[in-house]
Amino acid sequence: MAHSVRRDAPELPDFSLLKRLARDQLIYLLEQLPGRKDLFIEADLMSPLDRIANVTTLKQHDVDKLYKVEHKPIVSTSDQLCFLIRPRIKTVKWICDVVNADKAFGRFRRYKIIFSPQKFYACENLLEEQGIFGDVTTDEWSFYLLPLDDDIISLELPEFFRDYFLEGDQRWVRTAGSALHLLHSVYGPFSKVYGIGRCSKMAYESWREQVEEGEQRARQAEIGNVFLIDRDVDLVTPLCSQVVYEGLVDDIFRIKCGCVEFCPDVTSSDKSIKVMLNSQDKVFNEIRNEHFSQVFGFLSQKARNLQTAYDKRSGMDIKQMKTFVSEELKGLKQEHRLLSLHIGASESMMKKKTKQDFQELLKTEHSLLEGFEIRECISYIEEHINRQSYGIEHLLTFSNLKQLGLLVEQQPGETLTVMESRVGKLVNDKTAGKLTDAFSSLAKKSNFRALGRRLNLVPKSDEEYDLRVPRDMAYIFSGAYIPLSCKLIEQVLERDGWTGLEEVTRMLNGHEFAVTAGSNGSDARVKTDSQRIILVMFLGGCTFSEISALRFLGREKGLKFIVVTTAITNSARLLESMLDNHA
Repeated sequence: MAHSVRRDAPELPDFSLLKRLARDQLIYLLEQLPGRKDLFIEADLMSPLDRIANVTTLKQHDVDKLYKVEHKPIVSTSDQLCFLIRPRIKTVKWICDVVNADKAFGRFRRYKIIFSPQKFYACENLLEEQGIFGDVTTDEWSFYLLPLDDDIISLELPEFFRDYFLEGDQRWVRTAGSALHLLHSVYGPFSKVYGIGRCSKMAYESWREQVEEGEQRARQAEIGNVFLIDRDVDLVTPLCSQVVYEGLVDDIFRIKCGCVEFCPDVTSSDKSIKVMLNSQDKVFNEIRNEHFSQVFGFLSQKARNLQTAYDKRSGMDIKQMKTFVSEELKGLKQEHRLLSLHIGASESMMKKKTKQDFQELLKTEHSLLEGFEIRECISYIEEHINRQSYGIEHLLTFSNLKQLGLLVEQQPGETLTVMESRVGKLVNDKTAGKLTDAFSSLAKKSNFRALGRRLNLVPKSDEEYDLRVPRDMAYIFSGAYIPLSCKLIEQVLERDGWTGLEEVTRMLNGHEFAVTAGSNGSDARVKTDSQRIILVMFLGGCTFSEISALRFLGREKGLKFIVVTTAITNSARLLESMLDNHA
């Protein structure tokens, strides 16, 4: 709304091609099992599949009935069964049970397993152990990338974070490398690749191996620079409460594959409505990156403008009315419907956040980020812990959190009074914005305070922050904090590498790299445009707040950012991944 925009920002590549490639490959794989067949789809593939090939498309290619994989005996009577699944042992074991049950009853069927995005040796080994390796055919649907919007692409692999960062399972690293390879093949060549984190380094190396193995073709570059970042480089940002509109919608209503289901409380009817949230929704596109405090004012003005557009019908002659109905009325009705939904969503969010003492929560978060009022923060946290109960089933959950460094035990003899004493010695000028190592004794290997000082992540508290005219990326957290992940990206792009950031990378445990990857072609204008398009890949998930921050940075610098992520995450999903119910 009040953001500055550089008019010379380049156009983004057309990522709809990725959908067409995925759809064509899926159709090809289905046709490898000729004739009528029933298709069993793993639950977390159903929404991504719907964005690629709807039911009509599937039925046009001899899919008779569709079932969700539910890990129980099947009711299909078809002589051909096709399974579209993730490469998970639990699901493969269920398929083995289905095939062996048919064998026991003397029933002959043809079976095909399509693994997405790839198959793993462990899955094929299980088929052999269960004695059905020769009874099924297996294939891969190389569906690596799902475009959710013009500038957001997801691998839809929420398990990536837990598998790699908690369990040390590297099986998805090559998947990330393959996703990069696909983007490079279609939209490359890239000019430079920057990265930080061990997983990023391995994904880069996997991509380079695939490039060297494949056929090299001269292409016009549409993407210039690439930045890879591990999620554990910045675990603070996804744990902060989101206050930009899109982030709040995700926190409260849960956006899934770019789609949200608004409940009757929002729709003012007796049924829920599914809505696609992307740049095609004109109302949403204008408020998605805004701080929530600014959204109501915009929606009110939009409603007044819409009413004015309707009111101009009065006084029209027949010819003018005909033109109005044929050219404007449909669009106005659509805009009115979307406006009503977003007003309803905003009202619902306001009610829920008020009930949860949201302002008090934000105040506590901001104090923790600044390193002040530690006693009040701990009292607030303890009070909310006391309102809940935790059973023995969460012992492993706490162990997981501790392993990641998200939960730290207080050391013997370390009391709040001792901490406050240390803080008192370190804090001498709050108005100057100096930060402290208040939690250093309770946070093993945490360098967040030092990073905050070095990168100026927390703006000075004595300065008024006008959310109507944001001056930096901190607006996404009410002016209290600039995401570490986004600040790193900004600094590296400005410096064209890691020079001058040696102290920062040391505190982040290194594994940083900067590599010149290739040429962008001979045409100077094409080269300039493509180099101002930056692809950022988050390995382990990213938040809508970080996406909003990068969009702001792009507008300020005349750049366009494309966010590629293993999944969209937030504080709730990050913590859910730590629950001991992982299949």
